[in-house]
Amino acid sequence: MVSAPQSPRPLRTATPFVDPLGATSVQHAPVIETAGALVWRIRHKKLQVQLVHRPRYDDWSWPKGKHEEGESLATTAVREVAEETGRAVVLGLPLPGLQYLTPEGRVKRVHYWAARRAASERDARPLAARSPVAAVDKHEIDRCEWVDADVAGERLTRATDRGPLDALVEAAREDHLATHAVVIVRHGRALPRAAWYGAEQERPLTPVGHAQAAALVPVLAAYGVDSVVSSRWERCATSIDPYVRASGVRPEYSDNLGEAQHERSPARVAGAVRDLLESGRSSVLCTHRPVLPTVLDVLGQHSRRAVANALPRRDPYLEPGEALVAHVATTGRGPRVVAAERVAPPVF
Repeated sequence: MVSAPQSPRPLRTATPFVDPLGATSVQHAPVIETAGALVWRIRHKKLQVQLVHRPRYDDWSWPKGKHEEGESLATTAVREVAEETGRAVVLGLPLPGLQYLTPEGRVKRVHYWAARRAASERDARPLAARSPVAAVDKHEIDRCEWVDADVAGERLTRATDRGPLDALVEAAREDHLATHAVVIVRHGRALPRAAWYGAEQERPLTPVGHAQAAALVPVLAAYGVDSVVSSRWERCATSIDPYVRASGVRPEYSDNLGEAQHERSPARVAGAVRDLLESGRSSVLCTHRPVLPTVLDVLGQHSRRAVANALPRRDPYLEPGEALVAHVATTGRGPRVVAAERVAPPVF
């Protein structure tokens, strides 16, 4: 016997990592993954958010839509927001999502981020790396309005949509809403050491590694990455090259981020990470598995306790081609990592 559809249930989470929704509580039910964002701005010293109206349902909600095969959830979010509002955005903090049972008996999971409007000059490089999106379909979204955050909850049709709004308002109250991303990437899958007879610095990626490198492009673009720092070794430089080409970013390659130099001077790696945290620019750093403990240690030193406790602690820390997105707020005491996410590489 099939249970009657339940009311949408907001899922709150203490972990700063995505996937924030965790496993579905309804076994064997088909799952519909969706993603969207709460687009925010400050006007006349007041926090405002953007709501969309769907004429088919006559409701006001957050811009969102279905996840497509091959996309990361972050890529889905920026694509759907652009398709429903007509404007590109850059993702910031992950927010609490929703999970509920649809009338058809399927589980619907909605993943949300805070997001800001992309600026044509500031975000020119990450915008250049994105794929074109469809124009707004007036049959799907016929109105799009900015509303003061303190009254937005009253405009939302569904009370459960207020969960991510509450988290957004709380982040703004703590001055943690305006962030930049520091993305740590472990290079894509490389040829095994035993199968390579050349110099270690020149050991290349496998075909899967090249595919993982290409899959990073829309992910880095979603977070507005406009600065690239990488180990000079072949497998790292190649992992980041598709984004360099797509965005036009001028990369910075460093021997200090390689395995050999890290063994001699881990302090230089730590310094490079601190520079990115303090820069205020959304950046990506691509390096090797043996270097990751030093990178993660610096992130932990600059993190809220909940974030520091959730950072990877065990080897291999990140899988080949995996990314860790640290969201950094500028505070009176310096940069602070207020949230983080792991973006797994696609399966090929």
